[in-house]
Amino acid sequence: MSAVAKPGPDQAEFARLTDPFRSELLAHCYRMLGSVHDAEDQVQETLLRAWRSFGQFEGRASLRTWLYRIATNTCLRAIETRRRRPLPSGLGQPGDNPAGPMPAARSEVPWLEPFPDALLPADPSDPASIAASRAGIRLAFIAALQYLPARQRAVLILRDVLGWRASEVAELLGTTATATNSALQRARSQLEQAAPREDELREPADPGDLALLDRYATAFENADIATLTGLLRDDVVLEMPPLPAWFTGRENIGRFLRSHVLRQPGDFRMIPIHANGQPALAAYRRTPGGTYHANGIEILTTSASRITRVTAFLDPALFPPFALPPTLPSPT
Repeated sequence: MSAVAKPGPDQAEFARLTDPFRSELLAHCYRMLGSVHDAEDQVQETLLRAWRSFGQFEGRASLRTWLYRIATNTCLRAIETRRRRPLPSGLGQPGDNPAGPMPAARSEVPWLEPFPDALLPADPSDPASIAASRAGIRLAFIAALQYLPARQRAVLILRDVLGWRASEVAELLGTTATATNSALQRARSQLEQAAPREDELREPADPGDLALLDRYATAFENADIATLTGLLRDDVVLEMPPLPAWFTGRENIGRFLRSHVLRQPGDFRMIPIHANGQPALAAYRRTPGGTYHANGIEILTTSASRITRVTAFLDPALFPPFALPPTLPSPT
């Protein structure tokens, strides 16, 4: 006699059971895919699959573990039809003429996207959920993950970020613990080669980051290039997807900003936000009518009270996930 699946809960009960995990599943899918939009799609797919198969959930593992298994496999299937999401620094050499003409934006490239910290869990009564979501969200780490094959990416996230045991990961992927540990070693080795700098992978802990962000934003709004470049480390990197050009060095970046971006004070308004666990800014650019329109999301990487990397995502379509308006009025 075949077993009969137990009936699943109604929609309200299913939502009550699964909603506490939605945010951390979103962070997990983002780590796998490098896109907040793709991650949202896969969380929806995960919950749909969970709803349909809830009658088969026997409770041998926790509900959180079961949902992570579904989400991981859903993301693995999604990756089969997608290219990796790069940043400009992963596609070629830095530009050598920051004052010259800029190459056209490459809208056909599926660029890496930032992740709003506001979408991470914030319930202090569930520290396990918060730890699972906030770990490994640093932008450099997400960018480096894109270089890993899909299954290695999953193994590294589950083992090193979420702390799963090798046997648990092996069961999820339908392999052995030995094979899982081998994949983990290969993933760690490749991650070290892909990561730009070790200090960009560490979780930020500098309380001066917000003060540095404020000084950067003020200098940007005032078109004060001297002050702004004084906040940069000598080997700073600037990249601006979807523009393929990127630049290194304080002097080069100053020349680029002077030639192409900061023409006069008041052209930009910079709104402090948080993305990928790092200080960030939403940049609004003034139009001839005086209204400020969404221009880009800038994420700052800092070390020893200096900015080491500016990643400016020049895409207004990224503003809605941050709950940011498309325009700001001209200040009175």
